Amino acid sequence: VQLVESGGGLVQPGGSLRLSCAASGFTFSTYGMSWYRQAPGKEREFVAIISNVGGSTNYADSVKGRFTISRDNAKNTVYLQMSSLKPEDTAVYYCKANRLGRSYWGQGTQVTVSS
Repeated sequence: VQLVESGGGLVQPGGSLRLSCAASGFTFSTYGMSWYRQAPGKEREFVAIISNVGGSTNYADSVKGRFTISRDNAKNTVYLQMSSLKPEDTAVYYCKANRLGRSYWGQGTQVTVSS
C-alpha cells in the first residue's frame, strides 16, 4: 500500500496550491479519503474528507470556503485545492485512506505560506 502526496511548496499569503495524493496497493474506490495537517509543535488535525464515490464531502471550519477536496477514482488520486492561503495554513499535509476501521497514511508534503 502506498499513498504519495505531492504539490506542496512555498506560496505567498492569498495564493493557491493543489495537492495530490496518488494511491496504490488497495481498492481506492472503496475507501473514504481525507486530508490532515500538522503544524510545528501542534497535533495533527483534520482538514477535509470525501466519500468513496465522491458524493459527500466535509471540511474543518478553518478551511471551509477556501479548500476543496476531490477525487478521481480512475486515476486513484485525491486532490486538495487550496485557495486564499494564510500563514496559519503552514503545515505538513497528509492524506489518509479509511474503510471499516482500516486506515493508511501517506508521508506528507510540506506547505509553507509566507511572504
